[in-house]
Amino acid sequence: MAGYTHGHHAAVLRSHRTRTAANSAAYLLPELRAGQRLLDIGCGPGTITADLADRLGPTGRVVGVDPSEEVLVQAAALAAGRGPDRLTFEAADVYRLPYADASFDVVHAHQVLQHLADPVAALREMRRVTAPGGVIAVRDADYAAMTWYPELPELDEWLALYRRTARSSGGEPDAGRRLLAWAHAASLTDARPSSSTWTYATGPERAWWSESWAERTERSNTAATALAEGLATPADLARIAAGWLRWATHPDAWFAVLHGELLVRVS
Repeated sequence: MAGYTHGHHAAVLRSHRTRTAANSAAYLLPELRAGQRLLDIGCGPGTITADLADRLGPTGRVVGVDPSEEVLVQAAALAAGRGPDRLTFEAADVYRLPYADASFDVVHAHQVLQHLADPVAALREMRRVTAPGGVIAVRDADYAAMTWYPELPELDEWLALYRRTARSSGGEPDAGRRLLAWAHAASLTDARPSSSTWTYATGPERAWWSESWAERTERSNTAATALAEGLATPADLARIAAGWLRWATHPDAWFAVLHGELLVRVS
């Protein structure tokens, strides 16, 4: 398994905690039914997981899994008040899920496959634990497809550096465009692809997005990996972070993140 490129720096988790079923899993919502069993892989701090649990009603069962015990402590706080039979969080490896075959009606993974050395093997394992008639839902960003205005050399440098750093960790940052190919390689044929975006263009959105990435550029696991692998110097990271903050001051600044999505029906 590849290393998690972003790590769990405070700036990373602040970003992850803004994610909900509505803004990060809208393509999956029409498939949800009360009482379903749902597995959320790579749940992180659990905000999407908890939101999905609420949408499945009191008879639904949701399990969120992540390899990081550290982040699961934060996720567990969201389970309070929902009942242990409705929402639980556990440590697990996506390649060796500790569940019997056909245990879940829905298996969901948001921004997970891009960090894996073998996403095809992960999809096969997701298929194993999905019941016949159930769905696998995956969504991943595509970094090369991200676009912004105004053009700044520091943001071009950021994108190139992030993609090199992610690949040095064994992942694939341009995962969104590859989801369908990976599903086919995993012998998953009943797949419905789609795409959606996050857009940051208002003043508060620009400030939040740029401050998050400026901090992550210099202080997160991404920065540590870039430095350790000799892909950047501290001066490079400082220059890129300053560019992020300068970008946000432009009154016409606009940034869009493209995501690939896939719903796979299991037979």
